[in-house]
Amino acid sequence: MRTWDDEPVRPSARRAALPGSTIGTGASAWVALALAVGLLVATAVAAGGQEARIRDLTVSGGDVPVRLMGYGLVVGLDGTGDRVIGGFSAGHTVRSVANLLRRFNIEVPEHLLRTRNVAAVLVTAETSPYLRPGGRFDVHVASVGDATSLRGGVLWATPLQAGPSEAPVATAQGPLIVAEATPTSGGYAVETSAVLPDGGVLEVSLPAPDFDAATTLYLREPDLATAARIAEAINAALGGGAAEVADPGAVTLNLPDDPQRTRPQQLADIGALTVVPERSAEVVIDSRAGTVIAGGDITIGEAVVSHGAMTLAIGAEAATSPVPGDLRMPAGATVQEVAAALHGVAAPPQAIAAVFESLRAVGALTAKVTVR
Repeated sequence: MRTWDDEPVRPSARRAALPGSTIGTGASAWVALALAVGLLVATAVAAGGQEARIRDLTVSGGDVPVRLMGYGLVVGLDGTGDRVIGGFSAGHTVRSVANLLRRFNIEVPEHLLRTRNVAAVLVTAETSPYLRPGGRFDVHVASVGDATSLRGGVLWATPLQAGPSEAPVATAQGPLIVAEATPTSGGYAVETSAVLPDGGVLEVSLPAPDFDAATTLYLREPDLATAARIAEAINAALGGGAAEVADPGAVTLNLPDDPQRTRPQQLADIGALTVVPERSAEVVIDSRAGTVIAGGDITIGEAVVSHGAMTLAIGAEAATSPVPGDLRMPAGATVQEVAAALHGVAAPPQAIAAVFESLRAVGALTAKVTVR
């Protein structure tokens, strides 16, 4: 039976506002910028929050990752590839193997091929638009046939392209790494997906965006409070008007001209500034393992949830004759306490997820509930 870590998660702290200041351009401006960085770090530490660099919270305008895809073959499997049914293998796998051999001037009738050591897979990847030819990136592989496992397989050289009708810009190949999977409810482990760390190689230059013309910072996780703190930090370092909140997901820049600092250098210095991002209340539940992670010391209001033979009553008066399996807790109980109680009665993971979703639905839990 899993146990809950009773140590409370420290709630996020709010950072004190920095007074605006106006500084000149040139060397003195960047000395003041360094002082502002130190002031922001000291303020965040004093407030008890976890500071983060602006570069880790945002992406510059146009810095959109490039997603690549491809279709390939995994070879070298130990009888766990696409199966043979009624004397015939999976059609797409057989034709792919036949076409592969034909490239080497080897002709083999398709009806004679068996593919228990081969699996057809889809290959996906994501890379930066600023990556240059020769750069490497991680690749993900997933079976599209009825292979039972990709463990021990090697991905054959696979061209990758940005779209189905576009020319290939990269290739991927190499031995697969399959994670140790947790057995499912059926008692077997899923091993039909894998990863190739640095298995992709870019071979053609990508159309990189104009970095020098970037005038907007986009938040990776849009939040109005975080955007305001980013703009405040930039204005405290460069002077009022250098940054302005456009919406919860964007901060526009109006950087002053500086003959001693190019625009990329200015953006790099801005990226080094630190702020304390706003932490949203969230509860993440693993629907397979039953693990509950609370993003703060979140409390739960009065509610009654019945799930199967179990009833959870929060804030309700204690029953004169408690029913075995019932859970009764005071109003204001934390997520940690409720999770510990559910684990204490050996509630299955699906039941734990259903209880927290129900508490969210009736308004007793104001945090966002994410079930994975």
